[in-house]
Amino acid sequence: MKSAAVCKGGLTVAWHVKHPLHMRNVVRELRLTRGLSQAALGDVLGVSRQTVNSIETGRYLPSLPLAIALARFFDKAVEEVFDVDA
Repeated sequence: MKSAAVCKGGLTVAWHVKHPLHMRNVVRELRLTRGLSQAALGDVLGVSRQTVNSIETGRYLPSLPLAIALARFFDKAVEEVFDVDA
C-alpha cells in the first residue's frame, strides 16, 4: 500500500500586502486623538487589538456593522472615516 504524499512546504502569507480593495481610513488618527490604544478601541467595539491594527493598516476591510460602529463611536459619517476614492 502506498502512503499519501505529504507536502513539507509552508504557506507564505504576505502580511504586508494591503487588501485588494484597499480604501484609506482615518481610524488611527481618530483613535490617537481620543488617546486610545488599539486594545481599548477594540474592547469598546467588541473586536481584538489585532483587528483594529489590521483596519488601520488597510489589511482588513471591516464589515458594514463594524464600519458603522467605528463611525458612530467617533461621531463621524462612515464616509469621513473610510475614503473609497483614495
